[in-house]
Amino acid sequence: MVPLEKAFGMTRAQSSLGFSLMLLTEGLLAFFIGRWIDRGHERLIMTAGSFMVGLLLLAHSVVSTMVQFYVIWTLLGVAMACTLYPPAFAVLTRRFPNHFRRAIIILSFLGGLASTVFIPLIAWMMDAIDWRETMWVIAAMQFLVCAPIHFYLLRGARSTSLNLVKNQEYLDGEAKHVDLKTAEPNLSIWQFMRNPVFWQLSCFVVLLMAATSALPAHMVSLLRESGMGEAWAIAVPASIGVIQVVGRLGLYLLEKRIDVHTSNRWVTLLIPLGLAALILGHGAVLGCLVFVLLYGLGNGMLTIVKGTVMAEYVSKAHMGSLNGILGVPMAISRAAAPLLMGLMWSPSDGYSYGLWMLLVVSVVGVAALWSAQNSAQKI
Repeated sequence: MVPLEKAFGMTRAQSSLGFSLMLLTEGLLAFFIGRWIDRGHERLIMTAGSFMVGLLLLAHSVVSTMVQFYVIWTLLGVAMACTLYPPAFAVLTRRFPNHFRRAIIILSFLGGLASTVFIPLIAWMMDAIDWRETMWVIAAMQFLVCAPIHFYLLRGARSTSLNLVKNQEYLDGEAKHVDLKTAEPNLSIWQFMRNPVFWQLSCFVVLLMAATSALPAHMVSLLRESGMGEAWAIAVPASIGVIQVVGRLGLYLLEKRIDVHTSNRWVTLLIPLGLAALILGHGAVLGCLVFVLLYGLGNGMLTIVKGTVMAEYVSKAHMGSLNGILGVPMAISRAAAPLLMGLMWSPSDGYSYGLWMLLVVSVVGVAALWSAQNSAQKI
């Protein structure tokens, strides 16, 4: 943000607007992208999306006005809708219907290292060669790494592959028998939307998205107010990325030993437990450290739970479309939660009211998941 603000004379609110436009555009397109992937267009979408990211980053390197800046970031929302976790999770569910959860855990485990690697790398590049030239390097990664991988690995996609492949799963070139009873590929997506389980899971996903999106922008300030030293107040939030990866690694190692429904039920409780530790600790450093540990572990594993519950409890065949329907509500909650958290802050009470709000929201979200699990078992 800082180099862009200096280059264009923008305020922090003006530079943040670009990111909000990207999130909104990504959310608006999530359903359509998911539906196209469900119909077998994954190779085209993800390859074209990577090329689009590269082209937009090159264009970003030569922008000279705020209007151009906003246009680029709005279009980046289109590219992000084609390339990030939601389309990748939908592709993995189509390709590995019997092993999609394990595949998603592996992908998100590696993805969790992205910020750990690229935040310091890009910061170093901006110091070494300026932010515009840094854009060229990131664009080259899209052209030379991401797009070729998508083009090569996503060959052979078929429309409604869960229906056409029937009782076979093509994994590493071998056809293996699978049970597709839960896929129900012949039913319309609108039939699944009439299922109460879909709406319960939607409540869970959107509310937990709000609870986890509200905190990052305020984390350093919150820890400072607790009395934590400046160096720790910055280092502790930076460690959350590593803690998330540890959580995903633990989920990967225990995945075959713990029932998936039990895992989903208790993993999600880590977020409200972390918030409760922070509130009951009255801002003490120990309470903050317990919160960061529970929040980091929970948020890391929550990515997998949110990405797989629709396939586990509603439909594998329509996972991309069903998750895509939540694109706009999730984008709104992700954008509104940090703002609401800031509005509820006060000089006298700090973040206390905002934290209580997040605790209530997260508890309601977890209860919605538990209710969906119970309803799904009765169907």
